[in-house]
Parts: sequence; structure tokens; C-alpha cells
Amino acid sequence: MGIYFDKNAQVWVETVLYTLIAFAIIGMVLSYVKPEIEKFQDKSVIKQSITIMSDLDSKISEVSESGDGNRRVLEASIKKGSLRIEGVNDSLILDIESVYPYTESGESYSEQGIEIITLEKGGKNKVTLLKNYSETLNITYSGKEETKTLSQSATFYRIYIENKGNVNQDKITVEIGLI
Repeated sequence: MGIYFDKNAQVWVETVLYTLIAFAIIGMVLSYVKPEIEKFQDKSVIKQSITIMSDLDSKISEVSESGDGNRRVLEASIKKGSLRIEGVNDSLILDIESVYPYTESGESYSEQGIEIITLEKGGKNKVTLLKNYSETLNITYSGKEETKTLSQSATFYRIYIENKGNVNQDKITVEIGLI
């Protein structure tokens, strides 16, 4: 009288074992692939953000080189991070928290006229895109020397850029605001 094995039980045990092995393999692949996908997505978002900053810079240049009262409108979508319009410092700053280090940590890099700085913070990276106009223009937000932060949004921001002329006689004032 030997030990009797049920063939159906053996099939079920094998199925469970193979399923567990398959899940383990899928888990290992995902543990490698997911961070790489996030890096690729963040790189793409940073590239789009550089384009937004470049488009803003282009509109500001157009308006400042035209005459008083000239106005342009730009639609921009901020997918990640936040855009600060700093009237006090006459600059535009876009900060993005990313898993992708766009530049070497602490190094300054210029692309399309935009200064890019990456700082590593606890496994993440803070990528800052900066355009400073303090030498050439007086930037205001809705006519005031204040800071306005535009955070990420699923909808487009309608941003206007208007030449207000030589309000303080040494620099052209460019007003930025939302419609």
C-alpha cells in the first residue's frame, strides 16, 4: 500500500507555484522598470517646462521691443511644479521636483536662454529654471511689485504680457498677469 497522490491536487499545486514564480518575476521587472519610466516622464516634463519658459521669454522680448501698450497672450500648462512671477526681483522661476537629475547637482547650465540648476534633496532633485530680467526690464505682476505663484494645473493658464512703457524712466516695465 503506497502513498496515493491525487493527480488533480498535483495540477493545482503546480499551477499555484508557477503563478507565484510568474508574480515574483513580474515584481522584479517592475521594480526596475517603474523608476526608469518615472525618470523618462520627468525628463519630458522638464523639457516642456523649458519650452514654456522660452515661450514666455520670447513674448516678453517681443512686447518690450514693441511700443507702449503692446500686449501678447500665451496659453501655458504647468504639468508639474510651480511658476513664480517675481516682480520684486524682476524674474521668472519655475521649480520642479523630479527623480530625474536634469543637470549635475549644484551646477548651473543654460538652455534656450534659461538658467537651469539641479539640487539633490533626499533622493529627489529640485530642478529650477530661472530667467532674470533685473538688468534690462522691470517685471510686475498685475501692475504691482509682488510675487505670484502659478501651481500645476490640468487646465491652461492664459497669461498676458504687456508693455507699460518707461514707468520708472530707466527700464521698460513689462506687466504679466492672468486673464
